[in-house]
Amino acid sequence: MLRLSKLADYGSQVMAYMARDGDVHSASEVATGLGMAAPTVSKILKMLARENLVASVLGAKGGYMLARHPSEISIAEIINAMDGPISITECSSTSTCARESFCSTRSNWQGINHIILDVLEKVNLAEMIAPKPQVVDVNAIRSRGILV
Repeated sequence: MLRLSKLADYGSQVMAYMARDGDVHSASEVATGLGMAAPTVSKILKMLARENLVASVLGAKGGYMLARHPSEISIAEIINAMDGPISITECSSTSTCARESFCSTRSNWQGINHIILDVLEKVNLAEMIAPKPQVVDVNAIRSRGILV
């Protein structure tokens, strides 16, 4: 099963929270708004700041703000800030592997990894916070006798 780490998931939630208004946010405000532990949010914000995804603002009304417009921040960048380079398998990101000489699937895994990375780079933070209409299958509801 492919799954993002909890930190990558939380990192995307923190970024989405901050992207909604573009204001300066304190770690405690973000933590309260998202129902997360303040130390976790502080850790995430520091990791995001190291990768220049958020900027630290000093002063009495200081905190963190997005370093760029949400449309200029890809989901791949957020995942990379939290987990390091995106890699579906160990050999997808490293140039050396003990099994490299007998591995018949390495190039295919690298190709798959490239496709996943490409998609994640194309999805930006602005798209992640945009409301998505929910499609409802009316026929399925009718077949359950809910609608007549």
